[in-house]
Amino acid sequence: MPKKIKIVIVGVGNCASSLLQGIEYYRKNNVKDAIGLMHWDIGGYKPCDIEVAAAFDIDKRKVGKDVSEAIFAPPNCTTVFCSDVPRAGVRVQMGRVLDGVAEHMKYYEDKHTFVPGDEKEPSEEDVVHLLRESGAEIMLNYLPVGSEDAARFYAGCALEAEVAFINCIPVFIASDSGWAEKFQAKGIPLIGDDIKAQLGATITHRMLSDLFKKRGVKLERTYQLNTGGNTDFLNMLNWNRLASKKISKTEAVQSVLSERLDPDDIHVGPSDYVPWQKDNKVCFIRMEGKLFGDVPMNIDLRLSVEDSPNSAGVAIDAIRCSKVALDRGRGGVLYSPSAYFMKHPPRQFCDDEAYKMTEEFISGKREE
Repeated sequence: MPKKIKIVIVGVGNCASSLLQGIEYYRKNNVKDAIGLMHWDIGGYKPCDIEVAAAFDIDKRKVGKDVSEAIFAPPNCTTVFCSDVPRAGVRVQMGRVLDGVAEHMKYYEDKHTFVPGDEKEPSEEDVVHLLRESGAEIMLNYLPVGSEDAARFYAGCALEAEVAFINCIPVFIASDSGWAEKFQAKGIPLIGDDIKAQLGATITHRMLSDLFKKRGVKLERTYQLNTGGNTDFLNMLNWNRLASKKISKTEAVQSVLSERLDPDDIHVGPSDYVPWQKDNKVCFIRMEGKLFGDVPMNIDLRLSVEDSPNSAGVAIDAIRCSKVALDRGRGGVLYSPSAYFMKHPPRQFCDDEAYKMTEEFISGKREE
């Protein structure tokens, strides 16, 4: 029997739902050419080798339930493409709230937002103890955007329990030299920050920007506007929580331009919450530039994707890359997977280069 990869999920929301549905989906469709995967095998591990060892949430509709049931509980609203996820035998634990919930969320109906419970929040010692008892090897941070204190709390727990950390949100952990040094010192793998969807707004915007550069077109102005109806978009109505998200998404585009744009000429970020869209994310990209002879041109693009499966298609590879690093005894920031899988890695590379680096990491030709 192949060895399992034991993960702990922090935030049992839509992204966790898509990930666990996907693990079961590809278990049933156990073929090498399965649709929707960037890699079927990474270091000998297939998608079905991932299993949940522990999970945390703060919504009473999820806390206390088996994680296989909790992923379908409100306010989760992503597409159900695999409804018969088997029981995991893992109870969702009450997590630490801290800044994990935006203040305005309480003004929305229960079906749209979280329902607080009355269970006692765990201490750092409680979380570390659970991680050790569960045998978890890798922690996925799926907290809401703006959860600065909560993200650092769980990163600290992962460090103490010696669990690898994948930071899927735009709080700067891997791209913060202080945190990076801590994970390096303890020999614990770290991937981050802010997961880049399989084929979403950021990767599309980056590829078009790189195309402008390679074809000699001068980009003068651009925007990326996004709308969605999941809890993440509702959470982001609070602009005070968006500082790191704006930096992350904007830098992901700026980093591939031949010449950085003035801040007034680039706008990249979430735009509005449309409840009926649910987990569907609609992106509008406009790019204005100059061709040969200073002749103007522009592109208007509309992209519609189901947000959470788009994320899970990348997370399933990030998990296996982390496990490969654990098997090889490699700790600290995994620069190649971070550059390919994340919007705000410690070191930015164009996507072609990041892809090549990640393939070399997987094959063992590159250490980090």
